[in-house]
Amino acid sequence: MSDALRITASSVDPGLLALPWSTPLADWPSHHIVFLPKGLSRHLVRFANLSGRVVAIKETTEEMARREYDMLGNLSRLDAPCVERVAVIAGRTDADGTPLPAALVTAHLKFSLPYRALFTQILRPDTATRLVDALAVLLVRLHNVGFFWGDVSLSNTLFRRDAGAFAAYLVDAETGELHETGLTDGQRAHDLDVARTNIAGEIMDLEAGGRLEGGVDAVAIADGIMSSYHSLWAALTDTETFGSDEAWRLTERVQKLNSIGFDIGEMSITTTPDGTRVSIQPKVVDAGHHQRRLLRLTGLDVEENQARRLLNDLDEFRARISRLGADEEMAAHEWLTRVFEPVVLAIPFDLRAKLEPAEVFHQVLEHRWYMSQTRGRSVPLAEVLTSYIDDVLRHRRDEATLMGPSTETMSLPVVTSAVPVVDEDDDIDWRDLV
Repeated sequence: MSDALRITASSVDPGLLALPWSTPLADWPSHHIVFLPKGLSRHLVRFANLSGRVVAIKETTEEMARREYDMLGNLSRLDAPCVERVAVIAGRTDADGTPLPAALVTAHLKFSLPYRALFTQILRPDTATRLVDALAVLLVRLHNVGFFWGDVSLSNTLFRRDAGAFAAYLVDAETGELHETGLTDGQRAHDLDVARTNIAGEIMDLEAGGRLEGGVDAVAIADGIMSSYHSLWAALTDTETFGSDEAWRLTERVQKLNSIGFDIGEMSITTTPDGTRVSIQPKVVDAGHHQRRLLRLTGLDVEENQARRLLNDLDEFRARISRLGADEEMAAHEWLTRVFEPVVLAIPFDLRAKLEPAEVFHQVLEHRWYMSQTRGRSVPLAEVLTSYIDDVLRHRRDEATLMGPSTETMSLPVVTSAVPVVDEDDDIDWRDLV
């Protein structure tokens, strides 16, 4: 007698019982499957509908599925950027009682994209650099909470647009290890070396397929993760020594970390026996400085660079209405209702799947600057919105539904809207103008 189906889930979803677990994943009927862009993988992974949302289902061993499920739960509790775990399905058998592989189910991150889906034809150097920088930030955040990845690559990462940059999320924790006491320098160096090697290989693969802009050095781009990572890690962890009469250096260090999106939860401060020198070193550092401030003021939960951009606009709004001395929360509420929400609500319903609201607002600000520079005058927001919607947003692909991690093969073409696809280069052109 075969074992009964065993479902371990992070939340109760009756829709899990309706999926055809007695059928090999490769043979699932099309009405359960969502066809999204895919790359190569060690395991079979397919995308499916589950109670109105898209999930990724990976066939693997029960041991590996449970290990990765637990790891994703631990990373989520540490507020590390990763996909959300949904369930482990074990005890699967087909109609004849033959055992089938266990399955790990994870939720897709809305508006996230695999790196190959971030450009439609040619990868430009600027886009490649921004992807590598985003991966460096992700690696620093993971290392900061004691996570050793073991298989760092662009392919094992999902990316979300973040006000001209990208935010990166871990999508495959199969090889990861969590160390409560932190990582050694050797473990961090190993992850960095793996990242550099994998990134170089991925970009060279694009080059072989004619999808890399001519003259781009794949190795140089891959090397970029080393400098980005070391610079950020040093800002978070280096010990700084200064004279006791330079106490302002402590405030400067905090402000520097805030500027790159981190808060200091705890700092070590020591003095020399004669009291002439002071040494400081951050001990507990948390990402999301601007995200937390924006969330506190407005309730908006967005990416870090988006939060920084929205806060800048909020501060400019507060200055324009001459209420610098007014209560910050009141000014934020006024900005939210008079500036942000009208822009978001002006987007036609059929276009709202193209970009998330915070990214739309950022791009509207970019478009306003571009139009004002071109015309030599300030352009009314209503005119900017009309131009942005008709000339830009309407011609983008729907990124809310283009979400699959690039760890599978491309099986079918993805049709997300009836409008032509606009290349990533359009965003880069705007960014270069700011």
